[in-house]
Amino acid sequence: MTDSNNPDLFVTCPCCNAVLRIDSTLGKVVSHEAPPKTTNVPDLDQAAALLKEQAEHREALFKQGTENEKVKSQLLERKFQAAFEKSKDEPITKPIRDIDL
Repeated sequence: MTDSNNPDLFVTCPCCNAVLRIDSTLGKVVSHEAPPKTTNVPDLDQAAALLKEQAEHREALFKQGTENEKVKSQLLERKFQAAFEKSKDEPITKPIRDIDL
């Protein structure tokens, strides 16, 4: 890293990837090069496509939820009818109260 002609050290920052030039004889930072800017912002076409995809996903979830509710009400109706038919066959008995025991 060090040359006998060039007493400067070049150190890369592990956090931000900036390059520091340090004078080894003085032990001080001589210069600083900022890291290249990186942007994670998608362009407008990608953002519009992402919003459209999310809207379609929400619509699909809503349709699935409505179908589940329709099936759920039919299932509850069938369970009620089965319990009603079962209770029709049983004799009517007077419930036993705690005081009767």
